[in-house]
Amino acid sequence: MKTATLTDRVLVAPQIAAEDFAALAAAGVRAVINNRPDGEDPGQLSSAEAARLAAASGLAYRHIPVTAATLSDEAVAAFRQEVAAAGGKVLAYCRSGTRSATLWALGEILAGELSRDEALAIGRANGLDLSGGLAWLDRRG
Repeated sequence: MKTATLTDRVLVAPQIAAEDFAALAAAGVRAVINNRPDGEDPGQLSSAEAARLAAASGLAYRHIPVTAATLSDEAVAAFRQEVAAAGGKVLAYCRSGTRSATLWALGEILAGELSRDEALAIGRANGLDLSGGLAWLDRRG
């Protein structure tokens, strides 16, 4: 499983597999956030199956599905709240890791914890283009 480290507590990844949940727990991850809508791609784990696998591995699990068209203040706030409540490392995943990193970055920017440039730089350092999220922020006003 390929992960990108955004902070000492927040990791993002592309779609994870069933066997990754136990490995995440063994690596000290406390919570998993799934940012994929169910049925986005054939063969992806459903949210129900991911929740079952997370629980079996002792991980907290939250499904916050977003797409470019459904990105919202509520999703950003829910993501930020889940990270804060996790009490340790969090792995968020989507198709490529970009949506998950975008939710994190937008929450940090809106909370005044990161500048836009800092968020873009963290994304770039991890091979993730967060400019779409910043465009959403601009349209949001």
